Amino acid sequence: MADMIGKLKDIYARYEELSEKMSDPAIISDTAEWTKIAKAQAEISETAQKYAEYAEVEKQKQQAEDAVKTEADPEMRELLYAEVEDCKQKLNALTEELKILLLPKDKNDDRNCIIEIRGGAGGEEAALFAYELYRMYLNYCERHRLKVELVDINETELGGIKEVVFNVTGRDAYKQLKFESGVHRVQRVPETESQGRVHTSTVTVAVLPEAEDVEVEIREEDIRVDVYRSSGAGGQKVNKTETAIRITHFPTGLVVTCQDERSQLKNKDKAFKVLRSRLYDYYSSQNQSAYDEHRKSLVGRGDRSERIRTYNFPQGRVTDHRIGLSVYNLNEFIMGDIGEMIEALAVAEREAQLAGEE
Repeated sequence: MADMIGKLKDIYARYEELSEKMSDPAIISDTAEWTKIAKAQAEISETAQKYAEYAEVEKQKQQAEDAVKTEADPEMRELLYAEVEDCKQKLNALTEELKILLLPKDKNDDRNCIIEIRGGAGGEEAALFAYELYRMYLNYCERHRLKVELVDINETELGGIKEVVFNVTGRDAYKQLKFESGVHRVQRVPETESQGRVHTSTVTVAVLPEAEDVEVEIREEDIRVDVYRSSGAGGQKVNKTETAIRITHFPTGLVVTCQDERSQLKNKDKAFKVLRSRLYDYYSSQNQSAYDEHRKSLVGRGDRSERIRTYNFPQGRVTDHRIGLSVYNLNEFIMGDIGEMIEALAVAEREAQLAGEE
């Protein structure tokens, strides 16, 4: 406890120092420096203010305890004892909040993200479910004021998708969606099933934090950029001009395509954005074997046995196997009402971190 209080005092002192600097006319006139300091202050603001609240309650408790020692009136002593107990309860609650605030934060939480969805085991049924997951995330993002920008999509003739890649921007986009990485398993009777048998199919989802331009260097000699005609399910979706982009990164073997925009330049910009994020993910893992293991942890191989979540349509149930939570609102869930599950996963992560700190 003493270590925690010491750390909190240091954070509060740093917060006060940064606040003072933000009022310095010399810094105010330097927009870049002021923005840097303001960001640093904002990162510790909640913790500093919560500690200030803790310190104030601790002070009230101490004053009440000191008053008890000199108070002769029995009735007043009872009131002071009650105040001490009330302060103790508040301090216990504030301590738990401060423990959570002091947990190491994922450095990527406040980033935008790239989401990749691919059909796994199950053929056309997997492709159809991939489209439903894509729609689920679109609806979730719309509800939470996150902007979605399509990068690439590979559709099937029956309305499914073999693969879709899209960018999500907005406050804490990666933090909100990072737990969706993995194999999603669906159990239901496909529309094409004539005998009413339940089939099991899978879809893989990967959520990558978006990399900044300065974080990843892409050398011209390390890539090849190919231009080709967009393809699609047919009809108006097929572009007659060469606007689609494919970028191959030789050192890693990564390949990124983008054909959503009619502009070759826009497709190229989007493709490079995805490539930077994949390279950021790659180099953050330090080496190829670690990268392969990391990607496997994100999306697995797409096997039916490798699942983070099961969508059971006959029972109207969604189960997340990482935390053992089942909800019975599948129809609403698949339409984007996934906030309860995301919050439960975030709580489980915090509890695991707290257990590790003890």
